[in-house]
Amino acid sequence: MQVDDLIIETVLLAGKIMIENGADMARVDDTLSRIARNAGIYQPKIFETTTGILMSIPERKSSQVEPILKRTIDLEKVSLVNQNSRAFQAGQITLMELHDNLVKLNVSTPFFSFWLQLLAAVGVSCTLMLMYGGHWQDLFATALAGGLGYGCYYYINNRLKVRFVSEFLGSFLIGVVAVLCVRVNLGEQIDMITIGGVMPLVPGVPITNAVRDVFAGHLLSGMSRASESLLSACAIGMGIAVVFRFM
Repeated sequence: MQVDDLIIETVLLAGKIMIENGADMARVDDTLSRIARNAGIYQPKIFETTTGILMSIPERKSSQVEPILKRTIDLEKVSLVNQNSRAFQAGQITLMELHDNLVKLNVSTPFFSFWLQLLAAVGVSCTLMLMYGGHWQDLFATALAGGLGYGCYYYINNRLKVRFVSEFLGSFLIGVVAVLCVRVNLGEQIDMITIGGVMPLVPGVPITNAVRDVFAGHLLSGMSRASESLLSACAIGMGIAVVFRFM
């Protein structure tokens, strides 16, 4: 592999990992530019969006495009890419070692198991329900609603891979559980149980990244992420609305 191709491939792989795992564009742009400059490219031309990355080396007439086909949240991978880029900047690893580390990071970094994610979802649901003024008597109902709703969201999102349907069905199930729990006296406040239950589904990181991208001047990525977050929020709201309308 020629040096120019290795530089471009390394930069694009780093950007792909960061964007796929929830990094904001200002961080992505800074990291990719740092890698390219430390590899000897003094004026790299890099363009990043949420759906693809383009890099070229004008003086050497080399360019490549890397599509982004999925997006999730795994900030551990983003942190590890930053650590490797800083190690490359400090001269602790070579460009080839950086590339190999990124390849390993992309395919072998373990994600949290479903049961840990489910436990975290239950904890978030219960904690925020209490913070928003809910009663301790609603704790079990909120844990049940949040756990079942997140489990439904996780299963549909990973098996069917249909965007926004997972949010809709997950929130729908949360609303059903909240209503049923109150009717059988396992809870008192439907609204608090529902609010706590849907919190793990709310796209908090994408909303934050959308605002940061707009303020940093990455208008295309910012508006794209804002639209995606809005659609997710609408799907969650529609799921709850259907339950309250017909139950």
